[in-house]
Amino acid sequence: MQKSHQSVYFPNLNGVRFIAAFSVLIHHTEQIKYLMGLENFYDFFILKNMGKLGVGLFFVLSGFLITYLLLSEKNRRGDISTKDFYIRRILRIWPLYYIIVLLAFFVFPEFSFFYGPLGNDFNYDTNFYKRLPFFLLFLPNVGFVFYRAPYLCAQTWSIGIEEQFYAIWPWIIKRKNPLKSFLIVVSVFVAIVGSTSFYFLKLSDLPEATKAKIYENLALFFSQFRILTMVIGGIGAYLVFSKQEKILSFLFKKSTQIIVYTITVLIIGSNVYIPGFNLEFHGFFFCYFIINVAANPNTILNLETPIIHYLGKISYGIYIYHSAVIVFCINAIHYFLGNNLSLPVFNVILYTSAIGLTVLVCDLSFRFIETPLLRLKERFNR
Repeated sequence: MQKSHQSVYFPNLNGVRFIAAFSVLIHHTEQIKYLMGLENFYDFFILKNMGKLGVGLFFVLSGFLITYLLLSEKNRRGDISTKDFYIRRILRIWPLYYIIVLLAFFVFPEFSFFYGPLGNDFNYDTNFYKRLPFFLLFLPNVGFVFYRAPYLCAQTWSIGIEEQFYAIWPWIIKRKNPLKSFLIVVSVFVAIVGSTSFYFLKLSDLPEATKAKIYENLALFFSQFRILTMVIGGIGAYLVFSKQEKILSFLFKKSTQIIVYTITVLIIGSNVYIPGFNLEFHGFFFCYFIINVAANPNTILNLETPIIHYLGKISYGIYIYHSAVIVFCINAIHYFLGNNLSLPVFNVILYTSAIGLTVLVCDLSFRFIETPLLRLKERFNR
């Protein structure tokens, strides 16, 4: 008889988390400097794109892991406990999410050391009580689109997207024909969005300025709507779980790895952009990277060093807390050392202090907040 719960572990995935988290951290460091009117390198396209690429890598990884775990549970038990799944997600995601949201809305605005790159524009403004419910109801991406967000919790938009993916994905995977169910969901979604957009933009008597604003909000929403990149990760999980040997043997070849990784570097390094499909385009390369480092015994990339493994383990905290720490460090440097530091000296102090303090905060968070909840979460693994 099979065990009711079987642990699933893939090597190198904490390394993938590390790459994603630090890509976002570096991107936001330069973005914050830019928004605060400081000398920066934000116009360098690789730095400007690192945030999107890092989040995209997170999304593909999330789709890969969640899909594999759901397929594994379905295979062992013949079904998926959606109740246990949602409890596990709540225990893992919600605590840090609400910590940063509540801090950004109610605490950080009261302290000058957290005075962010956008000032108080999105703190106690006229939309405060319109914006807040979206964040409290775990719809930060929707709140961000309509009312923007305090900068120090703006990154939570992506967590909202993930939670919305989790809301529907286990129901699709547990069906007898997941592909058919997925296509039905996509078709209904496209029909609703398409008809609503057409009504607002073409058939209504709304003023042109209002229509333009609606179009802008829709464009922003879909620029952040990364669910398809998570689905791409799910496709990778299916290939690995179902042991598609013919496909995997080709993907796992050393020559294939060299070619695909070379193309990936060239695409990122030359700023290739595919209109309307750019996020998903990069997602396929990220998926290839993930299934190789996770499931290929002959992978040419090894991310299993102790430091990288540790930083990947606390990567959720890094993603949640890093913006606040960066702003704090910039203000602290200016307060204690003045505003006349040379750019190289300022950058060395900033990056050293921001990374060091972020890791310290995340380590404490992982030890005293996340770890007890992770132990509780294990009770709902089957």
